[in-house]
Amino acid sequence: MASLADATPPFALGALDGRYRPVVAPLVDHLSEPALNRARVHVEVEWLVFLTRHHVVPGVRELTAGEQAALRQVVSDFGAAEVAELAEIERVTQHDVKAVEYFLKRRLGQVAPMEQDQGLAELIHFCCTSEDVNNLSYALMVKGAVTQVWLPRAEALVEALATMATDLREVPMLAHTHGQPATPTTMGKELAVLASHLRRQLRRVAAAEYLGKLNGATGTYGAHLAAVPDADWPALSREFVEGLGLTWNPLTTQIESHDWQAELYADIARFNRVLHNLCTDLWSYISMGYFAQVRGQGTVGSSTMPHKVNPIRFENAEANLEVSNALLDVLASTLVTSRLQRDLTDSSTQRNIGTAIGHSLLALDNAARGLAGLDPVPAAMAADLDANWEVLAEPVQSAMRALAAQGVPGMDSPYERLKELTRGRRITGDDLRDFIAGLGLPDDVAKRLAELTPATYVGLAPQLVDQLA
Repeated sequence: MASLADATPPFALGALDGRYRPVVAPLVDHLSEPALNRARVHVEVEWLVFLTRHHVVPGVRELTAGEQAALRQVVSDFGAAEVAELAEIERVTQHDVKAVEYFLKRRLGQVAPMEQDQGLAELIHFCCTSEDVNNLSYALMVKGAVTQVWLPRAEALVEALATMATDLREVPMLAHTHGQPATPTTMGKELAVLASHLRRQLRRVAAAEYLGKLNGATGTYGAHLAAVPDADWPALSREFVEGLGLTWNPLTTQIESHDWQAELYADIARFNRVLHNLCTDLWSYISMGYFAQVRGQGTVGSSTMPHKVNPIRFENAEANLEVSNALLDVLASTLVTSRLQRDLTDSSTQRNIGTAIGHSLLALDNAARGLAGLDPVPAAMAADLDANWEVLAEPVQSAMRALAAQGVPGMDSPYERLKELTRGRRITGDDLRDFIAGLGLPDDVAKRLAELTPATYVGLAPQLVDQLA
């Protein structure tokens, strides 16, 4: 049997790089191995520019505007050829960050007149430990992935859900608590609850901080002071980190503490869990007939049952949300710990960030496509309401309680009397109206309750949708 592992080009081991690649492809620019190396090159270039512009090392000239532009062009042009070159260098160095340093020294030799500035190259990776470069690179990568890819997709999904909630604000629906018929509501209000729930999590994600540090091998600026003792290294570190668009972390070991990552991944995981809840609820509404998937009838629902249109978008989303959360939970719990001043567990763990966010992005895509394929079926919702008149036991006994509290005679044991009428059996509208007529209620109350139907007993549900604004 031929070995599939030897195929050219190589086959993907995971689904994200296989059948789902088109959906998650935008993350490649942010969370792939080449993206990590490009971010490292970016950080190293900016550090070199920063050092020379601020004349941190006495006697070293500032890079010219043209030289700075040329070095930054290395970052913007970073592609397959540069990835291959870095891989070639790393085969010798056996160290990925050191390979980036040597790669940039080559490029600097092409940009600057090295016969005059032999020492300039030594400011590449000056006083840096690998983690100085890596933590800043990961912060920039994750920030880009979340703010430019994941968050816009999530916001678009929630806006679509909010629009649907507004459109269905007046459509009455039988609620189900504990899976049993309960006080009626509207479909719009129930969707609005989930949209509000999701929006809260998105506000937390949007407000995330992305921290970075640049302070040396154990976070003490030891090499920095030994090399240039008169420089204000904490101030320079802060200015550099903040200049990258990150928040400066002043107190670390060799590694940046990664608390911000744990917080962010917990927030995304919480969003995922709420989205999972939305998917299971919509799946249930479809099974009840409250929504039809008529816009999905051009697809194959079942390989053997032609009548079926399965809610596969929501099921696919559920599965990917669960995979995403398993990884996000591991990231959040692992990244906040490190043995003494440094161990390498965070390095291996962080290489799975793209997979974790990728599965969430795939779930967003499926949920959005599933949502777009739904059509409400008000007639099915109305039929369920009309078959469950017993849910009006609640307003009748509540009105009786209010009258009893006011001293109106004959209103004793309202809960128990309605329980006897309704529990364990179905009643009709006529049954309920006959019961109301025999209670001796004040005329206005009797009239109000007799006119009530399951479809009109929705309280303020339509108006509550406005709370989404």
